[in-house]
Amino acid sequence: MPFGMSNAPSTFMRMMTHMFRPYIGKFLVVYFDDILLYSKTENEHLAHLKQVFLTLRAEKLFVNLPKCSFLQSEVLFLGFIVSSLGIIADPAKVSAIREWPTPKTLTEVRSFHGLASFYRRFIRHFSTIMAPISNCLKLGEFKWDSTANKAFLEIKQKITEAPVLRHPDFSKAFEISCDASGVGISGVISQEGHPIAFFSEKLNSAKQKYSTYDKEFYAIVRALH
Repeated sequence: MPFGMSNAPSTFMRMMTHMFRPYIGKFLVVYFDDILLYSKTENEHLAHLKQVFLTLRAEKLFVNLPKCSFLQSEVLFLGFIVSSLGIIADPAKVSAIREWPTPKTLTEVRSFHGLASFYRRFIRHFSTIMAPISNCLKLGEFKWDSTANKAFLEIKQKITEAPVLRHPDFSKAFEISCDASGVGISGVISQEGHPIAFFSEKLNSAKQKYSTYDKEFYAIVRALH
């Protein structure tokens, strides 16, 4: 497929999704030309690899061997370290957030907001903490006050302390804990006390007028969404 065509990425992704549809969600994740296989045992993994290779051969597609890693207990994939223990944020990205200098322009605020938001699932109350920075972006002009700076420092600290997110076990019960404030809602989905993912949402002006009961109920609805 020629590079540079505006519809090339979406077309290629659609092709990959269609080609690997029987395996996606069972033992395979695909994102454009990145393919991740996950298995419980080595023999099972070899069988999964064989299925993928046969599919690629049938479609006359090739892999770049130097870019492949096989039989790994831990792998860096799309900005995350994935292992049998769970998922953590890429340490290089965590370091970049932790060492990010105080923004001096709106573009720098937007860049920090984007990178930090990518790892929001690791931080409880993310949207509430980030609200002063999000408000800066809505202004359309650079305005960095003490509230935004406090949020900036807190986000940097929270990402440094981010826990390992466990893989969900669908044979066990899930636990959902939610709460709400005047600014946003948040919660955590966990199993046996171990977090699987944190979620949060900054409430718009209309939802901020909800009663405490309605905000908490809305948090539950969002958690189950």
